[in-house]
Amino acid sequence: MAVGRATRHDVPVDADLAALADAYGIATDFYDQSGVHHDVSRETVVAVLAALGVVVSDAESIAQARTERAMRDWRRALPPVFVVRAGDDALCWVHVRHGSAVRSWIELEHGGRLADLQQVDRWVDPVDVDGTLVGEATFALPKDLPTGYHRLRVEIGAANEIGAANEIGAANEPPAAASTDLIVTPRRIELPERLRTRRGWGFAIQLYSMRSKRSWGIGDLGDLSDLASWSGESLGADFVLVNPMHASSPIAPMAPSPYLPVTRRFANPIYLRIEAVPEFAYLDEASRARVLMLADAFMALDSSPELIERDPIWTAKKAALIEVYTVGLSAGRRSEFDAFCVREGSGLDDFALWCALVETHGSLSNWPIDIDDPRADGVAAARVELASTIDFYRWCQWLLDEQFEHAQAAALAAGMAIGVMHDLAVGVHPEGADSWSMRDILATGMSVGAPPDMYNQIGQDWSQPPWRPDSLAEQAFRPYQDMLRTILRHAGGIRVDHVLGLFRLWWIPRGMPAGQGTYVRYDHDALIGILALEAERVGAVVIGEDLGTVEPWVQDVLQERGLLGTSILWFERDAQGQPLPPHDWREWVMASVSTHDLPPTAGFLDGVHVQLRHDLGLLSESCDDALAAHEREKQAWLDVLTRLGLVGAEPSTDDVVEALHRYVARTPARLISISLADAVGDRRTQNQPGTDQEYPNWRVPLTDAKGEVILLDDLGAVPLLQRLVRAVGLDLV
Repeated sequence: MAVGRATRHDVPVDADLAALADAYGIATDFYDQSGVHHDVSRETVVAVLAALGVVVSDAESIAQARTERAMRDWRRALPPVFVVRAGDDALCWVHVRHGSAVRSWIELEHGGRLADLQQVDRWVDPVDVDGTLVGEATFALPKDLPTGYHRLRVEIGAANEIGAANEIGAANEPPAAASTDLIVTPRRIELPERLRTRRGWGFAIQLYSMRSKRSWGIGDLGDLSDLASWSGESLGADFVLVNPMHASSPIAPMAPSPYLPVTRRFANPIYLRIEAVPEFAYLDEASRARVLMLADAFMALDSSPELIERDPIWTAKKAALIEVYTVGLSAGRRSEFDAFCVREGSGLDDFALWCALVETHGSLSNWPIDIDDPRADGVAAARVELASTIDFYRWCQWLLDEQFEHAQAAALAAGMAIGVMHDLAVGVHPEGADSWSMRDILATGMSVGAPPDMYNQIGQDWSQPPWRPDSLAEQAFRPYQDMLRTILRHAGGIRVDHVLGLFRLWWIPRGMPAGQGTYVRYDHDALIGILALEAERVGAVVIGEDLGTVEPWVQDVLQERGLLGTSILWFERDAQGQPLPPHDWREWVMASVSTHDLPPTAGFLDGVHVQLRHDLGLLSESCDDALAAHEREKQAWLDVLTRLGLVGAEPSTDDVVEALHRYVARTPARLISISLADAVGDRRTQNQPGTDQEYPNWRVPLTDAKGEVILLDDLGAVPLLQRLVRAVGLDLV
């Protein structure tokens, strides 16, 4: 780091700048994982404010910005949205010329109108807004409002005073009519009825790694359907938790990480089962031969323990999809496709256009200036010129929607209480589709990460641009709603990675080290509430990944709203650092022995993660010291398992893996997930945090303890899998 930057970073934040930052939800200090207090520098705060459209440089500009922020809501009749919880005593405000009469009512989402709302006798001092004295009228919202997306409307004074608008105009006249979104969210969502009196369990899988004799070198949605049917029908599983299905780049290189997608709303067509597309049956002889030749070549990879290479697989699958696409659709299928496109609207259109533009121009940084913004002059022409390619990518998303629907239907038909549980990543690629189409919502010049902690002493930069909380609210959270609605349409559950991101995120200004960022607050009541609302509408379970530095009140909020937390056995410890007794674990969680950021349990027990981190230069201590610490940790668990009678003398690795799962089954956790990698004795980790190219993250196929490939077709004959299923198939104790 340059000396000048270090000096600037030492400049403290004065009281006026701190007040401005607080108004925008920007932290000027924080406590780290060890409880140590840190002050955020002026340089960081000023950079984050600039990303929110607030440029300040001196005392005068800070004072002016504070005034503008304070006057923002006084300059409009209504905010862009009210988000309330069903059954709460909730109020809404209307800004009008002081003394004007106001009436308000609610138009319900599914039709109907509630009678005029009752105005509350609540005095708020009027404010001079550009020469007009503006007052605030307050109305009480009915406590029995149904959940949903409603519309709040108001009339101010005589109807013929002035035209309708939501802002107090330049003529210093209030609007005669205004309206805003009113979102009523559930107080709490409940588990499926069948899981209210018993525990649920399921498999956690990395779908790409779980292949079958019918996949094309990578696990697909046909495999997901088969796993759901088999595990539900034969084993009594209640869910299958999959890695994020989010879309990746349509051209090479396709990012291996499912947690760095180009969009979180739409899915990756590499997971399509080509032969399950109805139009495949109508290929002519030559086209069918070409597709089957591609299939044969890549099906041969399913039994290979070599790393999964997405680029050649997608090249082959895309060629096959183009063959099938040219078949065309029947009248009925065309009608269904058209309905899908209408339902997904402009979001689908923009994503498909982005895919077509990437095919044409490469990465976003190389695009001509006339298309580098969705509102740029060349975009309309590109939609016409690339219409066929755009239609192809819309069609791919429709096929994914159909195959997700089939997988969920198969899961429920097999008796699962939940079915397919999706995973929602924290953010998106900085050059992805969302970064292009939502640039007015994403904070440019910022990336999301984590401050320094005991696992990473320099902090983490995930390179993902964060959502601007102010812009998201100005759009009534519609992009968030659309994303959740698309993902949840054919899902029984959703796991939210780093759920703390719905409360606050660590923003890092571009060019600064990860440790020199700061936290930015989000409207967690709105974000959690809308998540609950969308989940309630489809009967989905919500899991929040609340590991790491998460304040207890955050976990209380999740539990209060019916969202389950996450418990990982290796991280559950008491105040003395010893294994947490089963009865002290939280109840409202999904519990498991391990996580995808650690090796499978068999490998973890042998300390392969320590050796790997040493080999990659990620240890802050000697390898011997780290291995010794790991051995002490493992011995503490073995002592507990022995004391509880879960293992005997000199247990095998499989014995210990089973015992650890039996330990989790003794906790009150409402859901238990078994890593499929654990169930087959795999030893290699899927992801090594802190690495990019140094380790083949997200590319490791499913193998057994000997490194031999395990296919979906083989699972029924794996003894360890049966042992783990029996271990967790216990009622709550």
